[in-house]
Amino acid sequence: MNTTITQIQLFRGRLAFMTGDPDISGKRALSFFPDGILAVKGGFVIEAGSAAELSGRFPADIPVTDFGSKLIIPGLVDAHVHSSQTLIIASYGEKLLEWLQKYAFPEEDRHRDFEYARLSARLFINELLRNGTTTANVFTTVHPHTADLLFEEALSKNMRLIAGKVLMDRNAPDSLLDNPEKSWSDSAGLIRKWHNRARLGYAVMPRFAITSSAAQLGVAARLLRDFEGVWMHTHLSENLPETALVQKLYPDCSGYWNVYEHHGLAGPKSVFAHGVHLDDNEFGRLGASGSSIAVCPSSNLFLGSGLFRFGQAGKHGIKLGIGSDIGAGTSFSVLANLSEAYKIARLGDVSITPKKAFYLATLGGAAALSLDNRIGTFKPGFEADFTVLDPGADPLLQKRTTGAATFSDLFFPVMMMGDNRIIHSTWIMGVPCYKAPTSPAQSAAS
Repeated sequence: MNTTITQIQLFRGRLAFMTGDPDISGKRALSFFPDGILAVKGGFVIEAGSAAELSGRFPADIPVTDFGSKLIIPGLVDAHVHSSQTLIIASYGEKLLEWLQKYAFPEEDRHRDFEYARLSARLFINELLRNGTTTANVFTTVHPHTADLLFEEALSKNMRLIAGKVLMDRNAPDSLLDNPEKSWSDSAGLIRKWHNRARLGYAVMPRFAITSSAAQLGVAARLLRDFEGVWMHTHLSENLPETALVQKLYPDCSGYWNVYEHHGLAGPKSVFAHGVHLDDNEFGRLGASGSSIAVCPSSNLFLGSGLFRFGQAGKHGIKLGIGSDIGAGTSFSVLANLSEAYKIARLGDVSITPKKAFYLATLGGAAALSLDNRIGTFKPGFEADFTVLDPGADPLLQKRTTGAATFSDLFFPVMMMGDNRIIHSTWIMGVPCYKAPTSPAQSAAS
């Protein structure tokens, strides 16, 4: 585990963070300082604000890490991603159900091998950090050791991470099935071992209604009742053939959402990935339950699943986060997924403003995971996870953002053109966990 830095740390640069949802709080939701200071002690934020106001509040002998014109933001939040699918990213030519059979299930089966799973977990965590992501809500596989290994890797970085063992007892390869009794015993053991250990949280994870029987969904509900504070994480209404099959498998339920609702899996710490084909009534009931949706833009486009209806979700006040959904998603970068989200919303006659996009990637993503009391912004006492963006790392983006007068002028091209190439560094509670290598071209230009 990384050693906590106990002395005061000062970081200077362009500084931006959200303190609320801009759709609710308006202009007051954004704090932006063209020359700002982030002050950290023991891994927690002390203060964040204008350098002119804060620089005199600390002893002159405290060293300052000066990022110049680079942008310091709260660490990015990935609300839905699969740690076991990194090596099937960009697998050609199938829609959801066929893609699972052809690519996802065979790759997850390879994780039966302990060493393969260990290396996979390490690669996955490193990719998150390389893309500026400091918190993620993660599916593993049905094998309990994949959750163990992922938690161990996250613990070594002191990351805030939510994960769990997948529950599947039907409609998948035999080698990937458990049963309700094993679902209970494996999950309970993992919860006792990992939930609330350091910065880790456990999520009960039925893959989706197609691969879980009513008995197994009942076990998932029992786990939520018996272990206070755990999350629930699953998939919902991603693809039309999937939705039709769920209706066939659960004929007594009124629809896909009602399956989870009926089995007691909806609530303030429940995160549903996708939600592409929910009707207005389902959106309303999901919002009333306090549940969240992890929107997965690049995945929905890549698999041809459909276009998320941002307008309807906003109408019902649903908490939204952005999910990369690796490996159906095509980029670990939350920024790249914001770009796709913007395009999807425009097709639905909704415009995601730069401030709203920034909120979804940081404080809004934290709210979707019920972590907005700990991460996602730079309020005093919050955990000091942050990402430093360097628009100058890409020559065209540098030209596009030179002279940007406002945060929106700066962040919109950053989110439309940016990806892991502009991640300068990623910090976990004030400790650097990733630093971009300096390329020969960058060195020559400097």
